Amino acid sequence: MNATPSPSADTTAAGHDIVLQAVDLKRHYPVQTGFLKPKRSVKALDGVSFSLQAGKTLAVVGESGCGKSTLARVLTMIEPPTAGQLLYRGQDVSQTSPELTRLRRQKIQIIFQNPYASLNPRKRISAILEEPLLINTSMDAAQRKARGQSMMELVGLRPEHYSRYPHMFSGGQRQRIAIARGLMLDPEILVADEAVSALDVSVRAQVLNLMKDLQRDLGLSYVFISHDLSVVEHLADEVMVMYLGRVVEQGSKAAIFGQPLHPYTQALLSATPRLNQEGHGERIRISGELPSPLNPPPGCPFSSRCPRVMPVCRQALPALKMQGGRLVACYAVEQDLE
Repeated sequence: MNATPSPSADTTAAGHDIVLQAVDLKRHYPVQTGFLKPKRSVKALDGVSFSLQAGKTLAVVGESGCGKSTLARVLTMIEPPTAGQLLYRGQDVSQTSPELTRLRRQKIQIIFQNPYASLNPRKRISAILEEPLLINTSMDAAQRKARGQSMMELVGLRPEHYSRYPHMFSGGQRQRIAIARGLMLDPEILVADEAVSALDVSVRAQVLNLMKDLQRDLGLSYVFISHDLSVVEHLADEVMVMYLGRVVEQGSKAAIFGQPLHPYTQALLSATPRLNQEGHGERIRISGELPSPLNPPPGCPFSSRCPRVMPVCRQALPALKMQGGRLVACYAVEQDLE
């Protein structure tokens, strides 16, 4: 199976290991649309490929309904892909074998969006943090406790609060606990699904700074999923823009934020508040609603809302190809660069 080329795919020679590769990942859901009607397929994820470098952050952006959270669930195998491969250091961890499942659990962990829902309110923090060790390791009780308390300290919490319940912590502290839980098995990759969007602005900055510090100190790699481009600009090394289950633009942070090429990326960035608006032009407004994934438009999925739509856009799906130093799927961009 051939993967869509990624801008980071050739960086191994520059000294960066590839820790995670998605190869044409798909996740389709069968849906019953009416009584006695045949089932139809919702293509929540429809052929996503990327390479994640060790110690780097890949940000996945797009509006609600574009497939970001589905991608997070597939990367952590909460849901298996309908098709495609998920490679951790060359091993396909999307296969169902006990060895690969254990490897995936240890090396790829997830932080969920809502710290009020992701921690069991009936369990003490000690039980929440030690559970991954209890299931996946042979550590004894004393070792599990020592590991849990050291993780509390690592994320900026007091180890003496180890026996408290989640309701005794603020939202920011709970998200720190969720990060500590994600780190208990010493993973290489953290998938952060809107991990700071439920937090107040000042607390959000603290958690983001903590994530940057942990990445530097532990060599973590992040897949950071967000709709907030100002956060992405602070944290990302590479940016992948999704629309209706597909990648429309992917490249370095400098390329995407400095000179976005796809009309959808341009519209997203124009709507992002900036301290200095000079050189960023007027806001580009996208007309209409996101199409239903049950009934996507023919050709380019963005054609029904694109200000630069051409006849060919409604006839054939544009290929994701290298243009202007990044991957773009757009006929208008092809025409501009000819």
